[in-house]
Amino acid sequence: MESNTQSDWVARSLRSVWHPCTQMQHHETVPLIPVSRGQGVWLYDHQGRRYLDAISSWWVNLFGHANPRINAALKQQLDTLEHAMLAGFTHEPVIELSEKLSALTGHVLGHSFYASDGASAVEIALKMSFHSWRNNGHSAKQEFVCLKGSYHGETIGALAVTDVALFKDAYGPLLRASQTVMSPDARQAGEGESAADVARRAAADVERLFMEKSERIAAIIIEPLVQCATGMAMHDPLYLQLVRELCDRYSVHLILDEIAVGCGRTGTFFACEQAGIWPDFLCLSKGISGGYLPLSLVMTRDAIYESFYSNDVTRGFLHSHSYTGNPLACRAALATLQIFEDDDVLRTNRVKAQRLTAALQPLAQHQQVRNFRQRGMIWAFDAIDATPDFSRRFFATAVEHELLMRPIGASVYMMPPYVLSDAEIDTLANNTLTVFNKVMAG
Repeated sequence: MESNTQSDWVARSLRSVWHPCTQMQHHETVPLIPVSRGQGVWLYDHQGRRYLDAISSWWVNLFGHANPRINAALKQQLDTLEHAMLAGFTHEPVIELSEKLSALTGHVLGHSFYASDGASAVEIALKMSFHSWRNNGHSAKQEFVCLKGSYHGETIGALAVTDVALFKDAYGPLLRASQTVMSPDARQAGEGESAADVARRAAADVERLFMEKSERIAAIIIEPLVQCATGMAMHDPLYLQLVRELCDRYSVHLILDEIAVGCGRTGTFFACEQAGIWPDFLCLSKGISGGYLPLSLVMTRDAIYESFYSNDVTRGFLHSHSYTGNPLACRAALATLQIFEDDDVLRTNRVKAQRLTAALQPLAQHQQVRNFRQRGMIWAFDAIDATPDFSRRFFATAVEHELLMRPIGASVYMMPPYVLSDAEIDTLANNTLTVFNKVMAG
C-alpha cells in the first residue's frame, strides 16, 4: 500500500506540476522523490527513506526542517495577523525586522524594501539605482555591470545581469545589454599567483571599464566572496575593498547580492563584513526566513532613500508586491535572527566547519579532485575529467546513499543546515566520498 502511495505521488506530480530548473523528460529515468516530512537536516519520503539535505533545499534552510522555535513563532503570529498590505499600513514584525537588520550594519544600511524572492530583490536594487541617479540629475546612468559567470536570478531584469549561458541564451532578445567584467575566481590563479593577485587583476578590469564608461554606468552587482551558481567560485575579500574604492571614485553604485551568501553562510552574518565594507544596496533572501517562507529585501543607505523623498509622486519608488513585508515571513525571519543570537551561531559554525573540513580531507586529497575549497559553511570541489552527465549521475547516486546533493556541472558542493551533529558531519563526509568514487568509476 505504501509503495502504491509513493508511486501515486510521483505520477500525479509528473502529470500536473512543471518543476523548476528541470528538463522534465529526464524524470523518465531519474524518478522524482516525493517528500512527506522533514526533521532537522533530514528529509523523508513516503516509504520512510531519509535524505541528508546537504544543500539546505537550494540554500534556504539554515536551522533544520521543522525547527521548533521557528514553528512556535509562526503559530503565534498566525493567530494575530497573517497579512496586511504594506502600502499605507505597517505592522510590528516588519518594523522590528527592519530595525534589527539595520543594527547589524551599524545603521549604515538603514532602509529595507521588501519583496518575496531573490530575483525580485535584484530587480528592486537595479531599479532603485537607476531611478536614484535620475532623481539626482544623472539620467545617462542607465547601464549595469556584472561579473563573468555571475548569477542573480531569472526574471528579465535579473537575467540581464546574469552571465550563465544555460539560463540566459534562450531569452537574449528580451534582455537589456549589460557590461561583463572579469571574475575574481581564485581558481584562475596562474603559477606563483595568490587569490589576492587574482582579485587585483579583476579589480583592474573594473577600473578600465569605469574609466571609459562611468558616466553611463549606474551600478555594478557582485555576489560577495562566493559566486554560487557558476560552481562556487570563491574570491579574496580584497576584491570587494578595491571595487568599493572604485565605485566611490567613479560615482557608481555597488550592489551586493547576498541572497545565497548572507545570513552567516560565509562565516560572518553579511559576507561583505569580511572585506570591511558596506555596499549601496544589499539584497537578502533565502536563509533570512530560515527556509520557511518566501521573503526578500533590499537594504540601502540614507542618501539613496532621500533621493526619492519628495512631494513629487514621480520621484517616489513606485514598485510593489502584493505580499511585501508579509507578517508571517517577517516573523520567521525574526525567529531566525533570534536563533543566531541565542545560540552564538557564527561561533558554533566555525567549530562545525573545522570538523567537516577535516572529515572531507580524503576527498580534498583525492587524485580525481582539484580545487577543494571552503568558505564558512560552504564546501566545493571540482571533478577531474567528469563526463557530461556527471551532475545527474551524482545526484542519483547520492540519493541511494541518503544524500540530497545537486552538483553544478563538474563542481560538487555542500551547503548544509547549520544544525549538523558530529555524527551527521561524518555521514555527510563519508557518504560523499563513497558517491564520488562510484560515479567516477562509471
